[in-house]
Amino acid sequence: MEKEKKRFQVSRKVIWGSSIALAILASIPKLFDHDSMLGDIIINLSITFLFSLFIWYYNIYSLPKFTSRRTAKSLINGKLLLSVVMGIVMMVVLVIAHQELFQVTKMDAPIMFELRGVLINLIVYMFLHLLFQNYQTQQIGLELEKTKSGHLGAQYELLKQQVNPHFLFNSLNTLKSMVDMQDPQSSDFILKLSDFYRFTLESRKLDLIPLREELQILEAYTYLLKARFEDGFVLVDDIDARHYDSSIPPFTLQLLIENCIKHNVVSLDRPLQIRLYVENDFLVIENPIQLKKGALSTGVGLDNINQRFMHLIHKEIVIDKDETTFKVKIPLIYDHHSN
Repeated sequence: MEKEKKRFQVSRKVIWGSSIALAILASIPKLFDHDSMLGDIIINLSITFLFSLFIWYYNIYSLPKFTSRRTAKSLINGKLLLSVVMGIVMMVVLVIAHQELFQVTKMDAPIMFELRGVLINLIVYMFLHLLFQNYQTQQIGLELEKTKSGHLGAQYELLKQQVNPHFLFNSLNTLKSMVDMQDPQSSDFILKLSDFYRFTLESRKLDLIPLREELQILEAYTYLLKARFEDGFVLVDDIDARHYDSSIPPFTLQLLIENCIKHNVVSLDRPLQIRLYVENDFLVIENPIQLKKGALSTGVGLDNINQRFMHLIHKEIVIDKDETTFKVKIPLIYDHHSN
């Protein structure tokens, strides 16, 4: 279930604490006025404190409705002017109310209270404006991150289901040739082809599978390749059994071997030997470089595999090559549950 969007809020501690602080600051001049009485100071504190509270809550709930729409782009706008007007009216009400309640005959000039009120209003409004702009920036960042995550997730789902259709066509052509020649291995070929696509259906919805299961998929895949290329294709598995419980994305090895065959000569005259082994917690796929004439590598296949690892564990594959050898190193994942 998707989490409800976080609403804009201002802590009560901030509202009440700042109101008390403004009231004290506004009353400091009274402390140095020899004609001021304790009652004058208390009334001054009360008016400023109540006015500050009103301004805070008025701006939060009316200027604007922060939980429903964006603020105006300009800091100075009609809502600020309305807030100033409402503040002036409230200050008049508070001054008159204190005069009537405490029967005060001597108070600061009303204009002093009004100027103080306008200043407090501007301070609170600008502080709220900055707080909300920061809130909006955070929300935009979260929305962008959510969109990016959704895009990567959708992209990853496509990558998981990416099994080259040419392999199926080539396998069916190989099977047809075997049947035409009445090859006794035709039945085994059909069973291995069935096993491979059964593995495909079972594993394509998983993010990760144990290396042991990936090697089982690879065994069926290799059998089909051997039927097609015979001794022109050689796979040497030097992976120690102690790594079988590690995990990798399904069909990683199949895609890497498919990539080797795509770009290199595979023939009885020039057999392509691919070696698998583990080195420093990386599974290495190594093959000699014997490029086909006119072969042009776009890097899309390796980039797709790299994106899968980046999406799952935020690690990249390593490509290491020299004049004679090409290596792809993929990180093995330990203690990770597939889902």
